[in-house]
Order: sequence, then C-alpha cells, then structure tokens
Amino acid sequence: MVLNDRIAAFSELGKFLSQFKSTGYEKISGVLHNDNFFDGMLQKIQTARHYNGWFNEDNVLFAIAQWGKILSKKNLENWLTPYPLTHCTPKTVGVIMAGNIPLVGFHDFLSVVLSGHNILIKQSSNDDQLLPYIISYLIAVEPRFKDKITYTAEKLTNFDAIIATGSNNTARYFEHYFGNKPNIIRKNRNSIAILTGQESKKQLEALGEDIFRYYGLGCRSVSKLMVPEGYDFTNFFEAIYTYHDIIQGAKYANNYDYNKAVYLMSSYTLLENGFLILKEDSSYSSPIATVFYEKYDSIDDITKKLKEDEEKIQCIVNNPVIEQSTDFGTTQKPSLTDYADGIDIIEFLITIR
Repeated sequence: MVLNDRIAAFSELGKFLSQFKSTGYEKISGVLHNDNFFDGMLQKIQTARHYNGWFNEDNVLFAIAQWGKILSKKNLENWLTPYPLTHCTPKTVGVIMAGNIPLVGFHDFLSVVLSGHNILIKQSSNDDQLLPYIISYLIAVEPRFKDKITYTAEKLTNFDAIIATGSNNTARYFEHYFGNKPNIIRKNRNSIAILTGQESKKQLEALGEDIFRYYGLGCRSVSKLMVPEGYDFTNFFEAIYTYHDIIQGAKYANNYDYNKAVYLMSSYTLLENGFLILKEDSSYSSPIATVFYEKYDSIDDITKKLKEDEEKIQCIVNNPVIEQSTDFGTTQKPSLTDYADGIDIIEFLITIR
C-alpha cells in the first residue's frame, strides 16, 4: 500500500467524521459505507459519554468535527510532502495513549499509520470507545490496514519504537522500560495566556474557549494567566460569563465546590464568579474549575521565564508579543503540524531503523 492509498483512505474517513458536529448530525449522501457505520457512530458517541463522565456530547462531537475538518486530501498531502516517506521501512511502533480528552491519541495513530509503519495500540480505559470504531470504518475503506493495526491491554512487547503519553510520574516508568528503544515519551504540559490589559471583549470571550473546552483537562487548555501588575479582572470575568453553564455539569461543579472550600480553609485570597476560581500561584497546572494567575513587570521578564520553563508549556496564547504564540480561541484547534511537546513525530518515525 503506497502513501497515496493511505492518504485516500484517511480523506474518506474525514468525510465520514465531518457528518458529526456540535450543531447536529447530517447524513451526507456519497460518503462511503455510511449505511453500515453512521448509526453505529452515533451510538459510540453516546457510549463514550457513559464510559467517561467528562466526555459530554458537545466535547466528543467537537473532537470528532475537528478531525473531520483536518482529514482532507489536500491537508494530508501538504503535511507529508516534505518527508521522504517512500524510503520508510515498516516497523512496529507501540503507542500508549492518554485518555484525558476524546480521541487524544488520534494524531499519534494517524502519524504512525500514514508513515507506513505497523501500530500496536494500548488505549486508556478512559477513552477506548471511539477510536476502535473509527478504525473499523477506516479498514472498511481500505482493508489492507487490518494487518497493520493491533490492540493490546497488556504490557507492550515485540515493538521497534514507542510513543507514550502520560504524567510526569508515568514518564519515569516509561523511561525505565522503554529507554532502550527509539522513543517519544511525553510528560505533563500546560498552556498559558499572556494578557496585557489591551485585549478586546471578543478576544477574552475566545480565551474562554481555551480555558473551558474539555473542562480544562487537555495540555492545550489554558490553566494559567500571566497578567501585568495592577491588572483588573473585571473585563475578563464579564467576557467569559457566556460559559457559565459549565457549572451545570455535576463533576465540574463538585470540583469547583471542593477546590473553593480547600482554598478558603487555607485562607488563600481568591477571585471567583460562581463557576471559575482565579488563584495567584506560580505553578502552571491548576485544578479543575481553577485557573492560576501570576503577575509580571515586563514582557522581557516573561520571555525569560517561559524560556526556562519551556518543557512545561504546550501553548502560549496572546497578542503576538511572544514568538510562536497562539491566537485567542484556537488552542483546541491544532493543525497537523502542531506536535505535542513540539517534537516532529513524522521526523521521528522516518528515522526508526
């Protein structure tokens, strides 16, 4: 199976996924195998919600719709053209997937399979409903994928390279067991927003999407704000009020109440609006329903700090005062080249020997 065949199959998958949006479902004529898979996909969306209480329907559909947009023939060709994939000797790549947000491991799956390698998948039990069904659709489109995709629930064996995503604690385990193989081992990362006080209401509203999408559970979720001395949070709170319904989710509300109680008992000074807590803290990883903030004196100070902490940070949202920053409201809409941890996964895959 040559690269063009693989791209063609994934572009058909993109057409299939594009039928499922937060605004509703639309069964489109001409989509391959739709009669066999459309209703089953609807059922899997509901099943994913029952298996993981954080996977509400809107977030699941958002994740699916993003992949529906990305998986076009043009996007895939533009992404892969710079790489010499025709010289890639097929190896078996083990992929240990996280389960914090829906389809969080799909980019790794896509990269390994498109590069021509075989993949050995170990899924998180928190996100094991959607991907197998999507893969079954892919195999219906291109049956030759069947022999290249394997699942395991056990310890990984018989692989040539590893891609593993987890916490800082699990990373130590991964490094111990997989350090003798070519590897990408990912640790905790968080995203931040740098505010100057000059942001428009529209930008601050968009920042709410970066904060609240997936309940803040992703590495691309903004968990910390950098603000100038004397920053007034009034405009920020007014702009994000449109997201207030998030408190209707029981799991989110429980975290909000718990964290607020803990902070108050510890006599911390808090800012809050009934559905989000702001706490001044130098850490990057904030609890659910909480965003940390830290004050700065100058952009030069921030630049120095972010350079020192670059291995802890995934995305930086701001008006472009920092290089390689991300626009407000776009952290959860990465492109194919927005690699986790900034590591070019295709470049890694073509070097496996």
